[in-house]
Amino acid sequence: MRDFQELVMQQTTNTILMVRPVNFRMNEQTAVNNYFQEDINIKNAEINLKAQKEFDAFVEKLSSAGVNVVVVSDDELDDTPDSIFPNNWVSFHSNGDVGIYPMFAENRRKERRDEVFMRLEDEGFKIENIVDYTSAEDEGLFLEGTGSVALDRVNRKAYCALSPRADEELFIEFCEDFEYTPVIFTANQTVDGERLAIYHTNVMMCLAENFAVICLDTIDDKKERKNVVKQLKADKKEIITITEAQMHQFAGNMLQVRGSNDQRFLVMSEAAHKSLTQDQINRIEKHCAILSSSLETIETCGGGSARCMMAEVFLPKA
Repeated sequence: MRDFQELVMQQTTNTILMVRPVNFRMNEQTAVNNYFQEDINIKNAEINLKAQKEFDAFVEKLSSAGVNVVVVSDDELDDTPDSIFPNNWVSFHSNGDVGIYPMFAENRRKERRDEVFMRLEDEGFKIENIVDYTSAEDEGLFLEGTGSVALDRVNRKAYCALSPRADEELFIEFCEDFEYTPVIFTANQTVDGERLAIYHTNVMMCLAENFAVICLDTIDDKKERKNVVKQLKADKKEIITITEAQMHQFAGNMLQVRGSNDQRFLVMSEAAHKSLTQDQINRIEKHCAILSSSLETIETCGGGSARCMMAEVFLPKA
């Protein structure tokens, strides 16, 4: 793999990859440990149609803000209800490396498609090297991309809340390969009176250039919580805390992107935006504008939100 040291690192990108769904529904295979998912009593075809409308409106908002959105349509041949969340199986890096990740749900493994790479190359991006972790699935070990791992690309730190979908050894291997310092902790949510591991790091924290939005209340271990705060403060990030109730409205599932004239936007769902207090909004807007879109069907059935739908493209241009 090529060295990262020579590259000028950026935390945000102007280009994101999104996958338009063709068979979106509640995925029964992920519902076992994604406690954000809910069943709704309408037919799958109608659910998919609603999700497509939300997806198209979201892409339109991003494009209107000057974000370069590369849309790939899902393939009808495979039963891939969660293909709308590509950031879980792939990550793109500024030295031309691509990470491909092991997925907990068997039907999600079909989301990994070479057509995605061909499309990005057609768009003028250069892929130098593919780092493939998928053989870990044979051992029942998983690390679901930038769902499991929140990257501070500038300060070369990677944050990971361990869960059935985020294996510690695999995470450390990723950090060694991609030259990140690991920050490891456990984040829990209350489910029927029990504290259970949150399935993805990116639903409880978001790393932007100069700030972090995080639900510190989910990190039950005081030493771990203290260490996460220490790491963020060391990198001079303003810490904007959210409550568990706000996290359940996907207020942790946000992504900072660049639009026209290099303007920064913090992208989130309408539900996340509505859950924020005026003080939290003011603190975010000191740093960048907020861009939100209604993703109600996608959030309810998929258990993921705006950040999960966007795979950041940091690849160099050919």
